[in-house]
Amino acid sequence: MNEMMHKAAQLAAKRKRLIIGLMSGTSADGIDAALVEIEGAGVDSVVEVLAWNTSPYPPGVREEVLRLSAGAARSAREVSELNFLLGGLFADAALELCGTAAVEISSVDLIGSHGQTIFHMGPGEDPGRFPSTLQLGEPCLIAERTGVTVVADFRPRDMAAGGQGAPLVPMADYVMFASRSKSRCMLNLGGIANVTFLPKGCDLGDVSAFDTGPGNAVLDSLAGIFSGGAIPFDDGGELAMKGTADGSLLDLLLEHPFFKLAPPKSTGRDTFGESFAKNLADEGRGLGLSDADIMMTAVSLTVRGVVDACRGHFPSELPIDEVIVSGGGVHNEALMTTLKKGLSGTRVVSLGDLGIDPDAKEAVAFAVLANETICGNAGNVPSATGAAKGVILGKIVP
Repeated sequence: MNEMMHKAAQLAAKRKRLIIGLMSGTSADGIDAALVEIEGAGVDSVVEVLAWNTSPYPPGVREEVLRLSAGAARSAREVSELNFLLGGLFADAALELCGTAAVEISSVDLIGSHGQTIFHMGPGEDPGRFPSTLQLGEPCLIAERTGVTVVADFRPRDMAAGGQGAPLVPMADYVMFASRSKSRCMLNLGGIANVTFLPKGCDLGDVSAFDTGPGNAVLDSLAGIFSGGAIPFDDGGELAMKGTADGSLLDLLLEHPFFKLAPPKSTGRDTFGESFAKNLADEGRGLGLSDADIMMTAVSLTVRGVVDACRGHFPSELPIDEVIVSGGGVHNEALMTTLKKGLSGTRVVSLGDLGIDPDAKEAVAFAVLANETICGNAGNVPSATGAAKGVILGKIVP
């Protein structure tokens, strides 16, 4: 214990730290890894993204993650095996990134690993059940294979403090993107869509953030349904752009209880995943809609969740100057075009316009959060998660 505390103190004392952030989102496309240099901590952090890559999951792994996330019956042994398998893959992703960036793994000070979410249900989403969250990707394997201290399992501590356990990216959003002159909405279009609002000149307590509803998880599931499993996602939004959103079906979808919850709120693939997509497809076909129309209606559902959040939650007296979009949804033309129409009058841009690849953002965020943890700082934003207080996130594996 003393040795672990000594190593943590040594890391915290370093003015500059080289950190790898690892992340696999609810779309379960693979593991995003970002190599980040961070000087300082908290609001004074200076963050530079040096390199990043994505390591796709091997055949069968994504399918097993999605099946488990959808509630498929699995034994404790099978869940345990997947936890260790994913831990090894996360370690491989870190090592692969170092090879690509021509950086020795021994020069890396810290790894922040979000893991792979299998289940997430925040307080209030299902009043009859106990809120909980589960991320797989055994951090001990990552530490052993890389020889680097790992911070992992970030969400449970926020939930223990009464929070949703999500979103956790707002701390990184605040550190990296808060502006003295512009009010910004940081929108991540991952498997689940979420927003962070950064009023111009804001302090941390002014930051608000929450999940807005489905993102790519429903769109990807629909692509699989329509193709008989042959196509994992609607590449570029090609199918959706051939269709027209159906207003009556959209209104029906918006009756889902999640959209009526007041922030802070969070959700996951267990709510907006394969089962939701199957019901959506069945409803659409029952109305005589084409696959393209159903896909475009799902696109409109994602956008409606975001627009309602921007127009209904954020203060009208402090209008949003720009919406900065990250995540896989940036590459979906139907989604981006519909979003720009829905937010007419507000500048909507990709995070790439700020010099950071939009696919790398969440991996970068967990490098930032690992830095906060090792420095002994709270990593959650209570105004975003609903926690009773700021808490130090994650578990440290030396």
